[in-house]
Amino acid sequence: MAAQKGKDLLVKIADGAGFVTVAGLRSRQLRFNAETVDVTHAESAGRWRELLGGTGVKRAAVSGSGIFRDEASDALMRQVFFDGAVRDFQVVVPDFGTVEGAFQITALEFAGNHNGEVTYDLALESAGPLAFTAA
Repeated sequence: MAAQKGKDLLVKIADGAGFVTVAGLRSRQLRFNAETVDVTHAESAGRWRELLGGTGVKRAAVSGSGIFRDEASDALMRQVFFDGAVRDFQVVVPDFGTVEGAFQITALEFAGNHNGEVTYDLALESAGPLAFTAA
């Protein structure tokens, strides 16, 4: 696979008619995590840790930061956060695929310097099973 442009990694939110790109993001990150279940015991070979496969909680987290670019998607993100709603999102990873499922906005932060633009940071946590569609 050839190198991909970071700007092509997109975060999209369901708006009732489909998915719209969360506008103005300058950086984006998608992380997958899985908890482990430790089943190590006194007779574990060489006292090496043993893990129980197929167990533990899986989760995905999305984070990003950017500038305000689109009034409609900005308003939608703010409303979803203040409602504490769980909404469908898509994360499009170029030449890899699309991850889609329910997420909750867990952080929405605003910042600005007196001689610069207002920026925002957001964090999403998965809130159910995710689907992956290969590119």
